[in-house]
Formats: sequence, structure tokens, C-alpha cells
Amino acid sequence: MSSQVPQSRTIRTQLLIAMREGAYSDCERLPRESVLAEKMGISRTQLRDILASLEREGFITRRHGVGTIINRHVLCVQTRMDIELEFLDMIAQSGHKAAVAFVRVSDGEADEKIARQLQLTVGTPIIRISRLCTADGKPAIYCEDIVEKALAKADYSIKDFKLPIFHFLRQFCGVVPYMDLTDVRPAAADPNLAEIFSIPIGTPLLNMDEVDFDIDGKPVFCSNEYFIDGIFNLTVMRKKL
Repeated sequence: MSSQVPQSRTIRTQLLIAMREGAYSDCERLPRESVLAEKMGISRTQLRDILASLEREGFITRRHGVGTIINRHVLCVQTRMDIELEFLDMIAQSGHKAAVAFVRVSDGEADEKIARQLQLTVGTPIIRISRLCTADGKPAIYCEDIVEKALAKADYSIKDFKLPIFHFLRQFCGVVPYMDLTDVRPAAADPNLAEIFSIPIGTPLLNMDEVDFDIDGKPVFCSNEYFIDGIFNLTVMRKKL
């Protein structure tokens, strides 16, 4: 089963690319399931799981007697806020060269807000991971991830935070985030953010205040993310049925 998950993700990515710019870029529909499964080299059961995930995210619509319709208006969206995407991929999809300017890790204690979000006692030891991502060399996304220090079951170093936080959680904490709840709001750059982004104090930013939960509903980390204007065109897809 574990080997099928990465394979399914790879096939899913290949199918998205094929619909955007490959074999199915000029098609209104995908081939029949039996044909498509054979072409992709997977079982029909695996294919149906992949198609179900693509349909949930709006890339396709399956209609009985019609087939699998490719929703090009959704495929053409530059960046989706309703789909989890790592920051560097988000920047790259927006047509820019993505890089990480810095990663800083420090120990601290949970304040009232963090304690409430992670269901901890105020003063509980935490790890704070700060990361600045750039687009074409310019600051684009600044993020602060917070993890309860007790979750880390093995020794780690700064290099273990070079990858997105999800890798650290899996490898060192044995945690796999299942879902998140995110408050999206406008923000104005305070002196600290103004220095990080090299912008005037008061410059508008988009703030995403996120809490991630495991499959049992336990909060496993929280994140405060800031996006600068002018780089991203963030779109939300909401189904009506």
C-alpha cells in the first residue's frame, strides 16, 4: 500500500501535465477508464482513486453517459488557495524563479495564542521555524511555523528545516498533517515585516494564520504566513453541488 501512494501521486501529476500541455491538452475529455489505465500503466482501481481526487479539486467532471470532462477553466488557474501547495512550487507556478533566502530556527515558549491553537499550556517549550522565500530574488513569502518541542523524537539540525515543515514533522515527529483551518486576512507590515520584505512600514500584505491537525483532530503545528502583493494571483474554487 505504501508503495502505491507515491506511485499514485506521480501518475496524478503526470495526468495533470498531460491535460495541461501534453497528450490531452487539445481534448475535451479523457479516454475511457480502461484505455487510460492501460496507457498510464496502473489498475483501474488506482485510476479511479486518482480521478476522484482530480474531480474533488475541480480539474475534471465525470458524468454518466458523457465521460470524463476536462475543466480547462480550472486547469488554467495560476495559483489555488484551496489546494495545499509548497511555497517554492507556488512561486514557480506563478512564473517566477523560486529560492529560499533564509531559514532560522529558535526555541521559545508558547504564548496565549499559540497555546490556544495547539491546545497547550502557556509556557510550553516550542520550536519556531522562520523561512523567507523569494521570487526572482525578491522577498515573496515569509512564514513562521510553530511546533511543540516535545514532538521531536530525534536530534535535528538546521539542515533538517531546509525542506518544507511537513518533511520535519514526518521524519522527526512521526506526524502527518491531515487537514488545516486557515484564517485569511489583510495585514499591514510592522517594523519587523517591513525589514524582512524590504518594504515601507504599513505596506499591505496577505496574512494566512493556519493550524494543522492530524487525522484524529489533534493540532500538530501552527503557521503564520505573509504574502507580498504583486506576485501571486490567488484563486479559490468552491463547488455549488
